[in-house]
Amino acid sequence: MQRAAQKLFAAAVFASFAGFSTAALAADVDGPKLEWKFSTWGKERAFTVGIETLAELVTKKTGGNFTIRIGYGEAFSKDRENLDSIKINAIDSSHFCNFYHPGKNQSFMVFSLPFLPLGEWDVSLRVREALFKHPALMADMDRWNAMTYATTLLPQYEFLGKGTPPTTLAAWKGKRVRAGGGLGDAMEVLGAIKTTTTATEVYTSMQRGTMDAASFPFTYAHFAYKIQEVADWYTTNMAPGTAECPIVFNKGSWDKLPEQYKKLVMDSKAEVNKAQIKAYVDIDKVNLPMLGKLLKPVTYSEGQLKDFRAVAGKPVWDKWVADNKDKFDAQGVLDLVFKTAGN
Repeated sequence: MQRAAQKLFAAAVFASFAGFSTAALAADVDGPKLEWKFSTWGKERAFTVGIETLAELVTKKTGGNFTIRIGYGEAFSKDRENLDSIKINAIDSSHFCNFYHPGKNQSFMVFSLPFLPLGEWDVSLRVREALFKHPALMADMDRWNAMTYATTLLPQYEFLGKGTPPTTLAAWKGKRVRAGGGLGDAMEVLGAIKTTTTATEVYTSMQRGTMDAASFPFTYAHFAYKIQEVADWYTTNMAPGTAECPIVFNKGSWDKLPEQYKKLVMDSKAEVNKAQIKAYVDIDKVNLPMLGKLLKPVTYSEGQLKDFRAVAGKPVWDKWVADNKDKFDAQGVLDLVFKTAGN
């Protein structure tokens, strides 16, 4: 059902592009025949709609001369090694998740700090794109011969878990949870034991009982990895934070692109962002009613959430700045978040 909804959405998006006919799109941009390899993990889902949108756009508008071949299921590179693969020119572009390897992208860990103002789509997009242009984040990508193209705009996280539901914040003590970066630090404040298990490993960990709860962008990722099949409960309003798993390009591959192809890719970004947001919104309409029927909801009071933010918000931000102040302009990166969000 989820896959069918995504297919219908994709068809609708491309049928509506500014009234262009297929012939008109095919004739838009002339150029040489070339193919890029894009690496990701998992299968087609809401998360991959952004790159799928770009791939279909460039194919149509170049008449099939410029194509992006998407390697799902780590076909081209391991999920934790995508930046390495870009650096050695094994791939032309990829997704990567900041919290999979904090040491490779230290400044990008700002995206995983808890309770940042990244809830509304337009604000989240504005903040993420501003951060990509910060010298610290650009330097992180330079080390891997990479450049950030677009955000995947991950929604706020929620938890799905197995066993006794944590109806109070104190009940998280001792629970083994998948939560990376600052989000993991926030959960440790509550006494939870964090892990940064990759998305594809969560189902088995939950099934075997070696993990009690997993945080994912809500709701698309939980269903994409079928976590609801091995869970008993879910949080409805914890919204502790998010992360960033952007689309990045190999700088060498980008430099070799003809100018008309570069312009096409950059001109397509607005449609990529629009399609990405719509994919999340549409899949929630399918998933939320199903989730409510399958699992027990855990909803926290405003008082409980206020207490959580007080101990796991600014204190975690301050620690992150202190830990990184000698590595890059951590305070400047954090300040840019709030300045861009208008807070």
